[in-house]
Parts: sequence; C-alpha cells; structure tokens
Amino acid sequence: MKRRSLALIPIVATLVGGAAAGPSSQVAWDRDTLQLLASGDAVRGQQLSGQCASCHGSEGTSPSPNWPSLAGQLPTYLYKQLRDYKDGKRQDALMSALVGDRSDQDMADLAAYYASLPLPPGKPGGDETATLLAEMGDGPRLIPACNSCHGRSGQGNRVLKRDVATMPALTGQFPAYLEKTMLDYKSGKRENDVYRRMRAITGQLTEAEIKSLAAYYGTLAQ
Repeated sequence: MKRRSLALIPIVATLVGGAAAGPSSQVAWDRDTLQLLASGDAVRGQQLSGQCASCHGSEGTSPSPNWPSLAGQLPTYLYKQLRDYKDGKRQDALMSALVGDRSDQDMADLAAYYASLPLPPGKPGGDETATLLAEMGDGPRLIPACNSCHGRSGQGNRVLKRDVATMPALTGQFPAYLEKTMLDYKSGKRENDVYRRMRAITGQLTEAEIKSLAAYYGTLAQ
C-alpha cells in the first residue's frame, strides 16, 4: 500500500488530541532555559551522577529494561524530564525523591554529562510494519513518521528550538522500556508530552504496532 511521508502531521495530530486539562510541563524553552542548558558542566554532572548509576549504569547505559539508558540522550530532553519529575508533571516516586533537592543548575549539569556520552551505534532494522510507521507514518490515521521527530537513526532531534528540542533519542533503549513508555502514553498514565503529541499518536497505534516499533528501535542499537 502506497503511503506518503507525514513530516507535518504532528501539528494535525496535536489538534486531534485535544487540549490538555493543564500544562503538561512547566519547562519553557525560552532564552533563560537555553542559556542554562548551554552552561551545563559535564564534569560536575558526572560528579553528581553517582545516585543515578545503580539504575542507569555507570556510564549511562542501563543494565535493566526497567530503566532507560541516558548515554547520548539530548540534554534538552533529559533536563525536561528531570524538571517534570520535580514539578510533579511526570510521576515516579523514586525519581521525584531523587530530584527533589536538585537545583536547575544541577539538572543542567547532569543533562550535559549524559549528553556527552556516546549514543550506541545503530543500523536500520525491524519488521515491515515498524519500518513503514517509522519512515512513512500512516496518513489515514494521522500518524506521522516517527523519524520526522526522532531522526532517521533514532538519534533524536538536536535542534535547539522550542519544544522540538524535546524529541528524544530512541536508539539504544531496551524494547521493553520503549514499549512500556508508548503504552503509558496511550493509556494516559504518562502525560508530560507537550501538546499531547505522543498521547495522540500512540492512541492511534495498536498494541501490536507499539511492540513492533519498540523492537524496531531496539534493533537500531545492535
């Protein structure tokens, strides 16, 4: 079946998703935030990362599918997640406790450290369903190509421009973690995505498609 690329569909999908009851995040991608991230000190971030290592690995590669790898992740995405935990916009009792006394500079430094580590190398892979969704999306269901936001190799979108900067890298993650993340968006358990973008997209995906996409991006890391 012939499909067309849907690089502009995220905007449409956002509108279809409807308005959130409240802001999904308190992070504003203004000049002050970008300057804070630009000042991130990776050396100090490494010094602060001791508490993170037991779950996310000593060098940012998680030993368990229960926790994401952080190596090579976008600093904007990492900072936003830490702030969302601290602000109560993303729910996890352990993470909320760990970031409770962290300053904005601490979080910027941690983000700079993990972003400085190499992202696992990848190569195209996955089944036909996942490849089509990742590269072309699905027009009739208003599902954009995953690659339009997360990059052709799942490396994330590194453009420091408003919310676009929050598109995370996916390569290198455990498929089980990616699947859980998408299912959490689909069910509404996780709701810190700006403009409800991921909730709108995953709401259109079947659970089988979510599993295929998780395996696809897991393959990219091999």
